[in-house]
Amino acid sequence: MSNTKLGNPAVVGLAGFGLTTLLLQFHNLGLIGLGPVVAMGFIFGGLAQMIAGFLEHKMGNNFGFAAFTSYGAFWIGLGIIWILNHSEIYTSSHTDVGYYLVGWTLLTFIFWIGSLFIHTAMAITFSTLLLGFIFLDFAHFGYPKMTIIAAYVLVTCALAAWYMMASIIINDVAGKQILKSGKPWVKL
Repeated sequence: MSNTKLGNPAVVGLAGFGLTTLLLQFHNLGLIGLGPVVAMGFIFGGLAQMIAGFLEHKMGNNFGFAAFTSYGAFWIGLGIIWILNHSEIYTSSHTDVGYYLVGWTLLTFIFWIGSLFIHTAMAITFSTLLLGFIFLDFAHFGYPKMTIIAAYVLVTCALAAWYMMASIIINDVAGKQILKSGKPWVKL
């Protein structure tokens, strides 16, 4: 057995998830164009999260493995949809994207249940992610103003993910718990 300390891949996964989610919400609020979102969607939200997920698998963390690889695939898939639309190779309608989001809402619901057993910071992140997806679903099926509400909820989600990232990094370098993650919302 080796006593070599391994890095926690969640820091990169949470950083990529948080930044890409934040940038998309800046876009949804009309603050930036889609270019930075697409770039980060492929690289940080997509590729970096997938790598973090594969490393979570190696660490034996099924939740991290499934979540990071899934949302990495989400960002890569969304980036491909945007590029195909922009290039007019295969155009996805607003409703098509809505169904894409509904599928991700359903998957997020499963992750949300799992998050309730981990700790408060994880439960808040997945609660706001699930709520944000639900608002985006409504936005794509007849209630476009829900995009703004979703954006604010998902900014909270991004910041919650960054809080978890910060707690892992700061607590590790400090050698003690400075930022707390809280208790699980559900204990069996």
